[in-house]
Amino acid sequence: MRMRPITDSLPKPLVPLLGKPLIEYHLEKLAAAGVKRVVINHAWLGQLLVERLGDGSNYQLDIQYSAEDPVLETAGGIVKALPLLDDEQFIVVNGDIWTDIDFRELCNTKLRGKSHLYLVNNPTHNLSGDFSINTNGDLIEKQKEQLTYTFAGVGVYDKSMFEGLAIEPRALAPLLFQQIAQQQITATVHKGRWCDVGTPERLKTLEEELK
Repeated sequence: MRMRPITDSLPKPLVPLLGKPLIEYHLEKLAAAGVKRVVINHAWLGQLLVERLGDGSNYQLDIQYSAEDPVLETAGGIVKALPLLDDEQFIVVNGDIWTDIDFRELCNTKLRGKSHLYLVNNPTHNLSGDFSINTNGDLIEKQKEQLTYTFAGVGVYDKSMFEGLAIEPRALAPLLFQQIAQQQITATVHKGRWCDVGTPERLKTLEEELK
């Protein structure tokens, strides 16, 4: 809704950034990092993603699609996509961000819990942040006396985190807080570039910076 009128005719991952859809930046980096299979969850105007990206051969990838009707939200979409994922450990990247995170780091991550998330310094639209990190590198609920960070929409997860969950609309945040309570999530603060391309204004600003 916030990206209208651009998203009246496009799903957010196909919004062009300097002439290239946002999701293509991800696909190219994933392929360069050695990823072979990508599963794309889609709902709003999702068929346009299928038509644009095809089977992934143009990106040296095997792209599978997980259509959602109704929309399953951030965790429900993962649950539905699990059967399409071969490995117990997998990467999730939001389709409406741009970042210079090195995806090779994601491929080489060895989990010591259920997941490892990437955080960034708080942008102006989320100054209070989402989480904090303790001295052991564990993700914790944000604390007044500690620095807070914003979830970058990039992480590595173990399938067991989602085992037994029904395919239904479900947000990811409650699951994260459950795992935080069990000290099952670690985190990295990315000091490079990142943008939640959530409004036409942010898109324009990012394009100007990248130029």
